[in-house]
Amino acid sequence: MSEQRNLIVAIVLSVGIILGFQYFFASPKRPDAVKTGQQTSQGDVAKSPGEPGEAGMPQGSAPSAQPSGPAADRAAVLARESRIPFSNGRVNGTISTIGNRIDDLSLVDYRETVDPKSPEIVLLSPAGAPDAYFGEFGWVGPEGVKLPDASTQWQVEGGEKLTPSTPITLRWDNGAGLVFERRLELDGNYMFTVTQKVTNNGSMAVELYPYGLVSRWGTPHLLGYYILHEGPVGVLDGSLREPAYKDLVSDGKLDFAGTGGWLGFTDKYWLAAVIPDQSGKVNGSFRHNLVGTEDRYQSDFLGGALKVPPGASAEETSRMFAGAKEVDKLDAYRDQYGIPLFDRAVDFGWFYFLTKPIFYVLDFFYKFTGNYGIAILLLTLCVKLLFFPLANKSYRSMSAMKRLQPKMTELREKYGDDKMKMNQELMALYKREKVNPMAGCLPIVVQIPVFFCLYKVLFVNTEMRHAPFFGWIHDLSAPDPTTIFNLFGLLPFTPPHALMIGALPLLMGITMFLQTKLNPQPADPVQAKVMLFLPVIFTFLFATFPAGLVIYWTWNNILSITQQWVIMKRMGVPAG
Repeated sequence: MSEQRNLIVAIVLSVGIILGFQYFFASPKRPDAVKTGQQTSQGDVAKSPGEPGEAGMPQGSAPSAQPSGPAADRAAVLARESRIPFSNGRVNGTISTIGNRIDDLSLVDYRETVDPKSPEIVLLSPAGAPDAYFGEFGWVGPEGVKLPDASTQWQVEGGEKLTPSTPITLRWDNGAGLVFERRLELDGNYMFTVTQKVTNNGSMAVELYPYGLVSRWGTPHLLGYYILHEGPVGVLDGSLREPAYKDLVSDGKLDFAGTGGWLGFTDKYWLAAVIPDQSGKVNGSFRHNLVGTEDRYQSDFLGGALKVPPGASAEETSRMFAGAKEVDKLDAYRDQYGIPLFDRAVDFGWFYFLTKPIFYVLDFFYKFTGNYGIAILLLTLCVKLLFFPLANKSYRSMSAMKRLQPKMTELREKYGDDKMKMNQELMALYKREKVNPMAGCLPIVVQIPVFFCLYKVLFVNTEMRHAPFFGWIHDLSAPDPTTIFNLFGLLPFTPPHALMIGALPLLMGITMFLQTKLNPQPADPVQAKVMLFLPVIFTFLFATFPAGLVIYWTWNNILSITQQWVIMKRMGVPAG
């Protein structure tokens, strides 16, 4: 029977989409460990990129970060050498005077847990410490020219602390006619500006190439979600590149060239990236080296040649971003410095054109309400208003279907043995009453893109991390932490993860059940039981989703129930 077939289609469609979403996007990928059996280098990592190639650009890329001794405690490594402290209210840390790497940085506004007293997020760590992660700038030149490297002791020429109002200048003389200066600036958020200057006091011209790199030692713990990219990321040729760590292990090195751009490493919420001069040609690369048993990854760029005649100077400015991937900050840096696609460091995904506007709407409401949970409620209301005419038509059709159920039952009883005749009469009845039996699927279908994009926003946006709602919901990006199986915390034990069915998913299941009762009921008792069991299935599925998404779906159900109940009342259709 056509209306029952359509009902089955709607059930299969909705369950299939949610289950598929849960499997392919909301669940982690199967572990795919980065293999370390392929050694791409022996002993020390090379320091030189090779001989100059065509068009005045060296072959290869920037030098690799040099290895250090055995790993030690992070605090002990930081205490080994003189350091320049920096702070701007959003980041704290120090910069080494030996090597002058940006290698110690923590995020003031972000904590490891929802507890505001938990430790700050530590983003960068020096070489020699566990999970070393740092940025480095310098020069590449012809063989025989002494250049600053990781062992160079720089002299601080002004200032004791780097702040937005007090830049720091460092100096080093190579003793052979070249004097190097490095000016470090820090803005009020996450951007370092590094201006490198070289003065040639010798008798011969020298040709140098500026470089910048982000080095990461050890493969970081990956969440492993299909919906999220973690690893090397960058734009140097006008397009976004997102290779995986395992791609670098298997390929060793990925090269590309372009004008300007940026590249580095991204985690779920954090980014460390180097940004060359946006007007110059650069060679960029992602690479992997195996030093002993440790995987080391690097994102780097090598700028164009700067010729420095005797008695002259040359200067180059690059930048490094190290911080949280806050959308407004990335947008501002993109516009201020002309950094292409810098906002794509946030993994908005294939539906970027829809996902990012949804975030903008949420952020707009947040600025007025101060609560992202309320912002989600207001977003849901906007979506309902946007699709109101379509939903209204659908609910009218469903109400008409429910009103016609006695006549449909009569036709089934009359033509029960003649399926063809019964379907013909049903179609004629639909036509006379101007009822579309497929209209009930529309509210589900139109919610799918919004559902997916809202999940993406809740999952990848730093702004949603540890964002509270009310009551027991302290993190909208995490599942409801309560469960009915310990009476929502009244009993002193924690059930297995599979039994974590919180209050919000239960409320969502109840609203879905009530909405199901408003819909036309199948004549087939088996199908009717399946429809009633569907809210139970969705309750278990949504128990693993972010609380913000469950709030969205529950509030959407409540609005839909209200809209459908009003329509049914106006049409004189009983709600039971």
